[in-house]
Amino acid sequence: MEVMTQYSLPAPERAATARGAEILHGRGPQDEVVMTVTHTDGSTQGIAISATAAGIICDLLTRLSVSEHLAVLADDAEISPEDAATILGISRPLVRRRMDSGRLPYRRVGSHRRLRLADVLALKRAEAPLRQGLDDLQADTDDLIAQGL
Repeated sequence: MEVMTQYSLPAPERAATARGAEILHGRGPQDEVVMTVTHTDGSTQGIAISATAAGIICDLLTRLSVSEHLAVLADDAEISPEDAATILGISRPLVRRRMDSGRLPYRRVGSHRRLRLADVLALKRAEAPLRQGLDDLQADTDDLIAQGL
């Protein structure tokens, strides 16, 4: 299974993509979403999309409408400590410390460590308030320095 799938959307297509996201976002709870494919010979095929799938598509379209590239990560995938460091926004040694302390579960594959993406994302969510507090403290410190205090 692929860990990550990347999508890109040229700028000229973003307005139509945003309109599609807007339509899906405005659907009611009882509305049915149908995806239709129109073939070159004029024939069509349609399929009903579940509310959950429509929500996922809406979110993807929304994100693609404002960004040229989008990456979708498989939640059950295993990643390297290097990839985890990138996702967490910390250094590889700090990832290793979290693994060694038990805060970030991993398994060994030969001499290599592998982490579940779901565990990495859970740690990222758990550390978000701490990171926000540190960012706020840094901003306050920068303000004090700028004021000469």
